[in-house]
Amino acid sequence: MSSASFDGARRVPVAVNEPVRSYAPHSPERASLQARLATMAAETVEIPIVIGGKRLHTGDCGTVTMPCDHQHVLATFHKATPAMVHDAIASCAAAKAEWASWRWEDRAAVLLRAAELLTTSWRDTLVAATMLGQAKTVHQAEIDAACELIDFWRFNVQFAQELYAEQPISDHTMWNQLDYRSLEGFVYAVSPFNFTAIGGNLPTAPALMGNTVIWKPGATVMLSSWYLYLLLEEAGLPPGVINFIPGDPAAISDVALTHRDLAGVHFTGSTGVFNNMWATIGKNMDHYRSYPRIVGETGGKDFIVAHPSADPQALAVGIVRGAFEYQGQKCSAASRAYVPKSMWPDVKARCIAMMSEMKQGDVRDMSNFVAAVIDQKAFTRIKGYLDDAKTSATIVAGGECDDSVGWFVQPTIVETNDPAHRMLCEEIFGPVITIHPYDDASWSDILTTVDATSPYALTGAVFARDRAAIQEASNVLRQSAGNFYINDKPTGAVVGQQPFGGARGSGTNDTAGSKMNLLRWTSVRTIKETFASPTAWRYPFLGAE
Repeated sequence: MSSASFDGARRVPVAVNEPVRSYAPHSPERASLQARLATMAAETVEIPIVIGGKRLHTGDCGTVTMPCDHQHVLATFHKATPAMVHDAIASCAAAKAEWASWRWEDRAAVLLRAAELLTTSWRDTLVAATMLGQAKTVHQAEIDAACELIDFWRFNVQFAQELYAEQPISDHTMWNQLDYRSLEGFVYAVSPFNFTAIGGNLPTAPALMGNTVIWKPGATVMLSSWYLYLLLEEAGLPPGVINFIPGDPAAISDVALTHRDLAGVHFTGSTGVFNNMWATIGKNMDHYRSYPRIVGETGGKDFIVAHPSADPQALAVGIVRGAFEYQGQKCSAASRAYVPKSMWPDVKARCIAMMSEMKQGDVRDMSNFVAAVIDQKAFTRIKGYLDDAKTSATIVAGGECDDSVGWFVQPTIVETNDPAHRMLCEEIFGPVITIHPYDDASWSDILTTVDATSPYALTGAVFARDRAAIQEASNVLRQSAGNFYINDKPTGAVVGQQPFGGARGSGTNDTAGSKMNLLRWTSVRTIKETFASPTAWRYPFLGAE
């Protein structure tokens, strides 16, 4: 449908958060998903490069294995060459001429259809791919690969409608308008392993606003990313709007980040990688057609701080869920906690009791609460921290690692009296939380410690029943977290309810799941139309006395 073929103010369907399915024993959704898991686990999928809608194969392949069974190969993927990245950029330019000319509602229709397909016929596939390839339990996969991604697509469409409706004031002499243009060039989207939904949002949010995209998924998230791309194709995404470019991150970035037509970067991943990308862009500023938009959500060392008035059971649940769900591999996961000394023995006992009931193993066994970490590199890094903690701190619970079958790290609580211990300062990205018991009378001081300890500022939580304590924590920690939780774990942001992002070393805080993020992918043009143009150059003040 061309931009001239429809007259009328269209309204998109009102966005509503997708309900989370329970997958309870004997439920139809559980049986359906288990069947899909069995089918997909028995397959080895070949994943191509896709440029301009064409499947390409290089023969230089990587493998996707199950973290819970690292000898089990789920897929092979072809790695793009630098020349192919140049071809993908050309494909972006070719596709953009038409894509950016569509009415925004027609672009939105692709995402709305994708959301409905994911709600129905594609749900089992995306959830199963996320479970097998990223070692998410059924609940974690459901809230990520299904619900959050559906929410991104539906709410982004609603946010776009609100954004496009924002126009300046006019009067009878003139008509003032804002034209929300796509960026000049292509957007480079780089997605992480830990959230399928982020992989779906990073390329499609810019595409919704009329941009074309180079999408580089991470190797460990390739299986769900490939099915996600196929879903978008089925939803009607035109060839070349999003180009699927697996391969070596450095080789792809060397081309994409230095190309004259780079218009923006949409990134989620480590702080170090993002800093390197920013440095590369800075070195090439004289080369670009325009200033690239740089949007990134990076690391975190997320905190829980408890006041002596906190509910000990709520605090213990917040620690256990916040730190150990998805093996702590969320940028929002609780990684450090500050608990009053008077409360810690009680809270510790409650945590240990809950941890003793948690099962760990293959995600296909739906009685497991935790599974494996993503790969050998992550396993080795986390194990190194635990080995150090065994001599420099106290292991309260857990602490063991086993890589004989999968990359399994036990949920672990570490205790230290040193508020500057590396376990309280450095990002670990695993199922490990470090507790610092503090003197009850030092509440105000510990808030300052929480703020100053970490270079990150992504998520954090305060537990207290004393309202004055909550208010004080909220004020002192105002810059310490982009998402701040009161009497709840610091994870689980929902699109449309808690826009997500952080500052300091945690990113640019362009809050995915909000209108603010979409604004980064558009370049506004102001138009003033005068109805009765002046015909004389003189102003009244020039008249004679």
